[in-house]
Amino acid sequence: MAKIIRLKKTSRPPVTRLLLIRHGEVEQRYQKKFGGRIDMDLSPLGRRQARILAQYLRGKTIDAIYTSPMQRVLQTLAPTLKQGRLKPTVMPGLREVDFGDWSGLGLLTVRDRFHFPVHEWLEQIEQTGAPHGENGKMFRARVEPCLREIIAGNRGRTVALFCHGGVIRMLLSILLELPLPKTNSFEVEYASLTQVALHPYLTEVELLNFTPWRDLAA
Repeated sequence: MAKIIRLKKTSRPPVTRLLLIRHGEVEQRYQKKFGGRIDMDLSPLGRRQARILAQYLRGKTIDAIYTSPMQRVLQTLAPTLKQGRLKPTVMPGLREVDFGDWSGLGLLTVRDRFHFPVHEWLEQIEQTGAPHGENGKMFRARVEPCLREIIAGNRGRTVALFCHGGVIRMLLSILLELPLPKTNSFEVEYASLTQVALHPYLTEVELLNFTPWRDLAA
């Protein structure tokens, strides 16, 4: 008689998921400008984007929420919190990059005044930073400890990070081990969600630049 061999079931290692969420569209006077540390509000469209984003997130299990302290992010988060979500942890280190002398300036003004192609702004941040602002090393030194703290405290959980486009690029740079300028290949739109799964031996991008306010309406 053949011997039956029963294989012992092994549990899969828990997966940690990060939902990287950019704030909604900002007020008109700061659109297409280097906003950085300017504490601006959302536009009417940005507030609508935040409401639609909250409706989408209602269907997802979220175990913890972390947020930048800046107004445009807190206003994006507000509709989600009205659903009775967890109390968020505010992390000052998740503020947008400090653009220094670029702050409040449009792309063409920065190009003409500082003499570089504006599509290379991430290269400029990585190498020297904006005058009187942060460079790549300073930016990473601020953001990475936040990321490591969040991961260490939420193994096997799903965590939402409400923050900024520049911060999301830095987070992806760290998680995917990419130079910061390489993240210019990724679109990070207003009120978008990028979902990253942290497996024991693999970091997997499950969603990139998903915009519920547009994609679900299409």
